[in-house]
Amino acid sequence: MRWKFKSSSTETTVAHLKSCLGVDEVIATLLVQRGIDSYDTAKAYFRPNLEQLHDPFLMQDMDKAVARLQQAIAQKEPVMVYGDYDVDGTTSVSMLTHFLRTKGLMVTPYIPDRYAEGYGLSKQGIDAAKEANIQCIVALDCGIKAIAQVEYAAFLGIDLIICDHHTPGKILPNALAVLDPKRRDCAYPYKELCGCGVGFKLMQGIAQKLGNKLETLVPYLDFVAVAIAADIVPITGENRTLAFLGLQQLHVASRPGLKALLRDKTSGQNISDVVFGVAPRINAAGRMKHGLYAVELLLSESEQEAAQVAEAIEAFNTSRREVEQEITQEALAQIEDHNEIEHASTVVYASHWHKGVIGIVASRLIETYYRPTLVFTKANEGVLAASARSVRGYDIYAAIEACSAHIIQFGGHKYAAGVTIKENDYIAFKTAFENHVKNTLIETQKEPILEVDVALPFSSITPKLLRILKQMEPFGPENRSPVFYTEGVVDNGTAKRVGKDSSHLKTRFVQGTSSPIDAIGFGLGEKMALLKSKKSLRIAYSLEENQWQGTVSVQLKLKDIQDL
Repeated sequence: MRWKFKSSSTETTVAHLKSCLGVDEVIATLLVQRGIDSYDTAKAYFRPNLEQLHDPFLMQDMDKAVARLQQAIAQKEPVMVYGDYDVDGTTSVSMLTHFLRTKGLMVTPYIPDRYAEGYGLSKQGIDAAKEANIQCIVALDCGIKAIAQVEYAAFLGIDLIICDHHTPGKILPNALAVLDPKRRDCAYPYKELCGCGVGFKLMQGIAQKLGNKLETLVPYLDFVAVAIAADIVPITGENRTLAFLGLQQLHVASRPGLKALLRDKTSGQNISDVVFGVAPRINAAGRMKHGLYAVELLLSESEQEAAQVAEAIEAFNTSRREVEQEITQEALAQIEDHNEIEHASTVVYASHWHKGVIGIVASRLIETYYRPTLVFTKANEGVLAASARSVRGYDIYAAIEACSAHIIQFGGHKYAAGVTIKENDYIAFKTAFENHVKNTLIETQKEPILEVDVALPFSSITPKLLRILKQMEPFGPENRSPVFYTEGVVDNGTAKRVGKDSSHLKTRFVQGTSSPIDAIGFGLGEKMALLKSKKSLRIAYSLEENQWQGTVSVQLKLKDIQDL
């Protein structure tokens, strides 16, 4: 792992923040690294509030979308709320369904079947709306490339409102309204909303036109926080405000379905609680069975009902883990058997692999072979589907687009995408993708990078520092938990390997005459020999509070250990 030390900009800016905020140099440096260079920007950062949310009508087509739903509310029309089967999609559908029902509408939530319909807006879903005499569909977290499906809906006399956040193609679908801050002609000032965030802006627009106060929407922000965490969008700007307020809602007044997922697992106080405690379980419904299980859970009104659905979802999640591990091992064996260990990319395929877990498998393969990765499986007769994941700094969306001659369709982001191809085009696509990656992947993208923020002597680890770090949450992409480094530390002789497979490391470090500080290093068990050498080391870590049997102490969460 290569360490990359962040710049702290100018000493003048750091000195200015130290003075006007009354903080030490470490905190001032961390803030400057995050683009905070004045008292006002610091105040906005440390005190997120509803007033920081942008006017929803700055988004292109928002006026059309709100007017159509106002019409539906006034005439009590039935509406279909359609969304993807992942966390972003199911939280979006649950949120908007609940909101529109409070406005007196009969709402049909719809999640496509991952296997029968595939990703995005489907003809089957549109047919279901027609059969139910529904003339308005709101599509959430999908639809931005659904040109043919939108035309089909229009032919059937159905109005479509698209709320998406994925990168649009060259042509936008001819829907009644297309809400997507990434539209080239959209002047909305914040571009990184998740699908649920775009849905929330639609709700904000409706509430504004109906004369409802923005505060009435706060109970829905737990949905948005879960989606932001699960979809790995930047925790900056409006996302940070929505996540901050949503986590508060999740912690103090969450709905029964989310409580059922959090109980005895996590506290729901930070992004990682959601990423590791809630998101995999919601996702498991769509991966292993059907996304409507997740919607049923999220819309549950009683704890008893929620507990029953959560139990079923927990079983799906257990099954998902077992299948994921099995496929990962098969994929790793395939890479070795095909002599592809030295390739620039990873592209693997087996017809029997479970479509619901290939995205997770792609991420697992990157942990072993750090390179852009696609995992294919059979979608239907003659067609393969893949999930793609990338490495830091490499645009896998652009790489797939460069191979479009061999593709039926694709969509996604810089770091994650989905692709479908004809089965007999697999070798041609794999060859084209490998050649493109080989020619565009630069040296610094071929190994994991650890971004290190600032040096921190053990003597500076104080309760005040921890309190301020707590106020910098929620952490996530582009507002990561600070990574500190300390040089000249040694293990105090207590180091041991822990975990079922002894892959983790637990120890205590001292620096000079400092008191020993507990440290845990997940996946760093192989560093045991280095600690036993008694050499002077440098360590990279984040700080966390460790609670054990009622006692709270500081713990270093190790990222890497190096010999000085």
